[in-house]
Amino acid sequence: MTGILNGLRVVEGSAFVAAPLAGMTLAQMGADVIRFDPIRGGLDARRWPVTAEGRSLYWAGLNKGKRSLAVDTGKPEGQELVAALVTESGPGNGLFLTNFPANKGWMSYDTLRQRRPDLIMASLFGNPDGTSAVDYTVNCAVGFPFVTGPDRGGPVNHVMPVWDALAGINLALGLVAAERYRRLTGEGQAVRVGLADIAFAMAGNLGYIAEVQVADQDRRACGNDLFGAYGSHFETRDGRLIYIAVVTDRMWKELGTATGLAPKFDALGGLLDLDFAHREGDRFQAREAISCLIRPWCRARSLAEVRAAFDGTGVCWGPYQTFRQMVEDDPRCSLANPLFAELDQPGIGRYLVPGSPIGFGGVARETPRRAPQLGEHTDEILSRDLGLSEGAIARLHDAKVVAGPVEIA
Repeated sequence: MTGILNGLRVVEGSAFVAAPLAGMTLAQMGADVIRFDPIRGGLDARRWPVTAEGRSLYWAGLNKGKRSLAVDTGKPEGQELVAALVTESGPGNGLFLTNFPANKGWMSYDTLRQRRPDLIMASLFGNPDGTSAVDYTVNCAVGFPFVTGPDRGGPVNHVMPVWDALAGINLALGLVAAERYRRLTGEGQAVRVGLADIAFAMAGNLGYIAEVQVADQDRRACGNDLFGAYGSHFETRDGRLIYIAVVTDRMWKELGTATGLAPKFDALGGLLDLDFAHREGDRFQAREAISCLIRPWCRARSLAEVRAAFDGTGVCWGPYQTFRQMVEDDPRCSLANPLFAELDQPGIGRYLVPGSPIGFGGVARETPRRAPQLGEHTDEILSRDLGLSEGAIARLHDAKVVAGPVEIA
C-alpha cells in the first residue's frame, strides 16, 4: 500500500455503519485495518441489502480494503489474541477502533493500556448518559423528521443514516488526530464520539438551536423548497423531475438569463417590493410565485432540452434519479469517475465500487480493494503480525478459537 496513511495499523471491532465506515475510511487512505469478527460472523454479517443467495452487499460495501480475523472472543484464548494484536509494539500500531460496549473487562481502555500505555482507543457510544441509540432514534429527537417531507402532516423519517455517516468520519478523524498527538508527545488516549452528540452538535451548527432560542421560531416543513433561499422541483415535458437551486446572486442572474425569464423575475420583484437580485430571503418569501414562472418553462422542454439550456451556465440544477437511473445513466457513477473501479467480490460477483472520495495532490489515490471474506487473513495475522508458529495456529483452529476463511450461511 502507498496511501497517505501507510504505516498505520488499526484493529477494528465493530458492527453496523459508523465504526465500519471509520475503519474503511482509514483503509482507503492506506492504513492496514484488521477487523475481527465471531467465527460465524458478527451482528451485521447478513444485513440487507443482500444477494439472491443471502450474501450481504452492505457488509461488503463497508469493509473494503480490510483484513479479516475470525476469532471467538468468548474464549480467554481469543481475547488474548485480540488484546495482543491491539497492543503490539511498533510506532504505527496500538490503534483500536470499536463501537462495542467496552467500559470494563478485557476490551476496555483501562485494561488494554496496562499492556501498552500509549494506546489510542476510539469508541462510539449512543447517548451521553450511556444508553443505546441508533441513527433513527437520534434523528427523531433533533427535529429533522418534522421538517422532512410535505409541509402538512406528521413527521417523516429519513432513509439516509446521516448521523452514522458523520459519526464514522469523526471517529476516523479523532483517531488520526490522536495518533498525531501521540507522535508529538508520546501519549495515548481514549477518543470518544457520541452518536447523539454528533446530531445535536450539527443541529446547533446549522442554526436550528439558535432559531428557537433567539428567533423564537420552531422550524416547520416546507416540502421540497430550499429553506431561506430559492429552490424547488419541476417536471419536464417527458415526465422527468429536476431540482433547481439558487444560493448565490450569480446563480439567480444565470437562471434568469438561461430561461429568458429575467424580465418576468424583475417585474415580479417590483410588484411585490422584493429584491430578488440581492436578497435570498426575499426569493424564499416569494418562492411559490417564482416557481409559477419557471414551471411552464420546464413543462415545455424535455430533460435533454433543459440540460442543453443549462449546460455551460452558472445554473445549479440536477435531475431526480432512482438508484437504477443513477447507476445506468450518470457518468459520475461510472468508471469515467476516478473514484470508482470494478472489482470481483467473492461470492457476490463483479460490480462498481468506490474508493476514497478524498484526493491528495502529492499522493496517488488508493485503488479500491475488495472486502475480505470472513477470516480470510486469520492465519496471516496470527503468523505475520503475532509471530505464532504453525503448530500454535493449528492448535487454535482445532480448539475453535479461530477460523477462516469462513462461508457465511
